[in-house]
Order: sequence, then structure tokens, then C-alpha cells
Amino acid sequence: MKISAFIVATALMTVPAFANSYEYYDNNEYTNTGVNTTRDNYVGFRIHKNENIAFKYHIHGAETTTIRKDNWGFGALIGNKLSNFAKIEFETIYTGAQQNRQNADFDFDVWANMLNFYMYHEYANAIAPYVGLGIGFAAIWGDIDTPYAHLTDSVFDLSYSAMIGVNFALNERVDLNLGIKYQYFGELEHKLDKIEHAITDVDSTEFFFGAAYKFGL
Repeated sequence: MKISAFIVATALMTVPAFANSYEYYDNNEYTNTGVNTTRDNYVGFRIHKNENIAFKYHIHGAETTTIRKDNWGFGALIGNKLSNFAKIEFETIYTGAQQNRQNADFDFDVWANMLNFYMYHEYANAIAPYVGLGIGFAAIWGDIDTPYAHLTDSVFDLSYSAMIGVNFALNERVDLNLGIKYQYFGELEHKLDKIEHAITDVDSTEFFFGAAYKFGL
């Protein structure tokens, strides 16, 4: 009888202890879930204001015609925060230019796909200045209609960029982004009667602004 009473008493003492332990574990898990929820991934868009996108059209053995266009470009991006000071993203951008110079019609379209790497420092979980480098490939289409020939060519060339800017966290989900960037898009060869007749170098200096939505996986 004494043994039975001892077992029952021990059981009654153990149940509350187990319940408290379970409750603590459950609360702790819940608390940790809230604290450790990270939003290291993001998707967004950028609008590029090309203050000086240049298409340098150089005819071999002749003059160079440089088209400079003040226009807009548009981009979409997806990225990941690698650490508290580095992040990486994929960005796809479209831009172009049309102009008439020296009795010739120039029409260019550029589509670049870049892998960008950023180093940044965040202040007060709200403002993060950064520097970045990008490398990728750009598809360039050129249509040049001159009095002596009509040239239509395209290329898929190496592209690279360098940028500085500031990221502003509006809240835990939405960021705004401002910056300035130099980008070299590539070189387009123009052929006349299957012989290289001219080349066009494409680069730009531009301002950009955009927004990003942060989420976790």
C-alpha cells in the first residue's frame, strides 16, 4: 500500500513538471519562430533614367557617329541577403534608343541580364548605403538605315557594371532603392556584304530608383 501511494504521489508530481516543461518548450518554439523569421529574399523592380546612354557607331576607316539619348530603362530583379553586409541578385534590364543623325536612322534595343553583388552597411535597421558590381550578358539589336545601305545586326555580348546607392527600409517588408550606375553593354558588329563594315559600342551612365518586397522561405 505504501509502495502504491508512493508511485501515485510520484506520478502526480511528475505530470505538472512534464506539463510545464512541454508548455515552456512550446512557448519557446513559438517565441523563436517569431524572432528567427528572416526575410532574406526579395523581388522588385527598377526604373533607370539614362542621362547619357551612348551608341558609338564607328565606320572602319571613316567617321564616328555617337548617339546620346536621354531616355528610360526598366528592370526586374530577384535577390538574396547573404549576410549582414553582403547580398546577391539577378537583374534583367531593357533599354534602347532611336535617333536620326547625318541622314541616317538609328534604332537600337538592349536587353541585359546581370548578376549583381553588393556590399552594404545598415544603420538603425532602416538606411543602408552600398556599392555594387555586376557582370552578365546583353543582347543588342541594331537597325541602321543610311542612304547607301540598310544594316540590321544583333549580338550577345559580355556586359559589366559598377554602382553606388542607398537602400531605405520602409518597413519589414518593403524597401526603396536609389542609386547611380555605369554599365558597359557590349559591342555590336555591323556587316555589309558579309564583311564587317562598322561597330557600335554601347554604354550608359544612369540614375535608378525602385522598390523591393522582402520575404522568407
